Amino acid sequence: MNMIFERKLPIPQEVKKLFPVTEEDTARVEARAAEIRDIFEGKSDKLVLIIGPCSADNADSVIEYITRLRRLEEKVGDKIFFIPRIYTNKPRTTGDGYKGMLHQPDPNEKPDMYKGIVAIRSLHMRALRETGYSCADEMLYPEDHRYLNDILAYVAVGARSVENQQHRLTASGLKIPVGMKNPTSGDLSVMMNSITAAQHKHTFLYRGWEVHSQGNPYAHAILRGYVDRRGQTHPNYHYEDLCALAEQYAESGLLNPALIVDTNHANSGKQYLEQPRIVKEVMQSCRINPDIKKLFRGFMIESYIEDGAQKIGECVFGKSITDPCLGWEKTERLVYDIADAL
Repeated sequence: MNMIFERKLPIPQEVKKLFPVTEEDTARVEARAAEIRDIFEGKSDKLVLIIGPCSADNADSVIEYITRLRRLEEKVGDKIFFIPRIYTNKPRTTGDGYKGMLHQPDPNEKPDMYKGIVAIRSLHMRALRETGYSCADEMLYPEDHRYLNDILAYVAVGARSVENQQHRLTASGLKIPVGMKNPTSGDLSVMMNSITAAQHKHTFLYRGWEVHSQGNPYAHAILRGYVDRRGQTHPNYHYEDLCALAEQYAESGLLNPALIVDTNHANSGKQYLEQPRIVKEVMQSCRINPDIKKLFRGFMIESYIEDGAQKIGECVFGKSITDPCLGWEKTERLVYDIADAL
């Protein structure tokens, strides 16, 4: 085996002892979870915004961003429910590049997985205690979910992971909404099969245990666009795309049919400034078609303090070091536009 086993890492229970939740923390998480369930069950008309930086590369700038979201929610919270993105591990198409805070808590230093585990729990705990927000993270590694499972509000399974059996089965054991993205190929049947698997009960191997999951009724679809065989990106948020998904859902028998539209990635062709336009088009589709409106739950938006992206080492506070994001001024304007449209 051509691998070097560096050290044994602490199990989730040990890390949770270092950063334990209080009764107050748990109450905040559970209160938000109840409101999120109401939204995904169609009992609440609030629109979900899963919003924040492409990757959580700096704890202080992430907390500053989320603090601004909290102040913004005071003005639009009757219509919009914020779930901040704190994405602490990042898939890489070629395997190279910055893989997120879990790998490198300091992007300028070499990977350190122990420090990374501590850093990601610490950051999510800071967000909960300093802003009151339980947040979203991507499930890149299913076996790592338990380091954060007591404080998360939402989990996304990415386009490269959605066909993976372990992701699907782990999602079936979670009590919070899990968004299944369409794969990079754009095949919606893969995404729908993943949602079906996540909503069913399973017995499987997890962290050395035989476990039994009860099924997750809040597993749902995320449309993020796709890439063709020539490497060209194509959107799947247009009216016809949403109608087609509504038809598939109607035939599926799945619980709590729901859709989140990812406004960046292949939907925008990674042209981050297109995100406000995409939001407006999707909301117009909801106004035209009641089947789309009934299915639609909200947006996933990549946003940070500063517009665009920078290279590692440039050190502009609140500017992405992975995919470019909308800056705060444009984000605030977009949120107000959404609230007005609602």
